[in-house]
Amino acid sequence: MIKIDLARELKEAGLEWQPALHDFFALPDRLMDDKLFVISDLLVNIEQIQGAQIVSFQGAPEWALDYLVTSDVIWIPTETQLRQRLESALLAGGGLYMDLTTTIAGAGLKLIYRSQELSFEARDAQEVYAQALLFLLRKLAQLP
Repeated sequence: MIKIDLARELKEAGLEWQPALHDFFALPDRLMDDKLFVISDLLVNIEQIQGAQIVSFQGAPEWALDYLVTSDVIWIPTETQLRQRLESALLAGGGLYMDLTTTIAGAGLKLIYRSQELSFEARDAQEVYAQALLFLLRKLAQLP
């Protein structure tokens, strides 16, 4: 997963989110920045009962937070979601080339945007896709 700070930058740059089942999100500035939430149709817990690890299912848990406005949360897109959004942003900007390389040391991404070759490097594919998408979102926001 990308870090919440990078996800926040993507949101501020205009990355839109239509919440869907299995999407991840964070609740910033509520002393829960280290917690990751997932949209699910069933709550499942891992517990220990008499020394055995079990999976337990719950229907409707009680929690002090009854609802959230989606604009108050930060979407944490997956690698696939980042790649798809990056491809769409790249096409919107006239780009047709993207090449990801991964090694033990990290990930690199080369793309061509408006006839200019750009390179990005990060610790993994998710982060490098996020950095490139952030760059393109900011560039697209500057277009007339």
